[in-house]
Amino acid sequence: MKPEEVNNKIKEIKRSFRLMMNGPASQSMREKGIEYHLNWGVPFMQLRSMAKEIGQDYHLAIALWKEDIRECKILATLVMPHDAIPLDIAELWMEQTKSQEMAEMLAFNLFQYVDYAPAIAYKWMASNEPACQICAFDIIGRLFMKHQEPNERGINEFIDQATAALHDASAGVRHAAMNAIIRFADMGLVYERMAKSATKKAGFDFL
Repeated sequence: MKPEEVNNKIKEIKRSFRLMMNGPASQSMREKGIEYHLNWGVPFMQLRSMAKEIGQDYHLAIALWKEDIRECKILATLVMPHDAIPLDIAELWMEQTKSQEMAEMLAFNLFQYVDYAPAIAYKWMASNEPACQICAFDIIGRLFMKHQEPNERGINEFIDQATAALHDASAGVRHAAMNAIIRFADMGLVYERMAKSATKKAGFDFL
C-alpha cells in the first residue's frame, strides 16, 4: 500500500473497532493490569477474521504497530508477512512489548514462523524481562511441536533456562517455561527422559 492508502486503511480499521467493542472484556483486562492507550476488548477470533480479509501487508503492519491500541497491535502481528519482517524490527517490537498477552500474540502469530525464530528464542530466554521470556518460551515450544530438534548445545541451554524459569516470580514466565518443557518432552523418549531428570532436579514433577 502507498502511504495515503495505509493511513486511510488505519482510519477504517479503527472505526470498525467501535462496532465490535466488548466493554466487559476490556474492563476485565484493565483489572488484570493489561494497559493500552485504547482497548476495545475485541475477541481474537474477530481480529483474525479481519486480518484474513485485509491480507498480508508489511507497511500496514508497521503502521498498525505504532498505534497504542490493543487491537491494532494484534492485527499487526497477523498481517505482517512472516518472510518480510527484519530482525531489527522484530527486536524493536519485542522491546516495546510489556504485557503477557502481546508477548504471546507475537510468538504465536508471527515469530514462530520467521527464519531466525530459534536465535531470538534462545536470546530472549536469557532476558530479565518477563515479556521477553514468555515470548521466547512460547516460540521454542511451537518449534518443538514442529519437531525442530535442537543440537546438544541448544538442549543444554534450553533445559538450564527453562528449569530456572520454573522458579521465576512471574506466573506467566513459569507457565510458558512449563509448556515449553512439555513440548520438548513430547518430541520423543530421549527428550522425555532428559526433561524428567532436569525438572525433578529442579524440584518439579509434572511430566
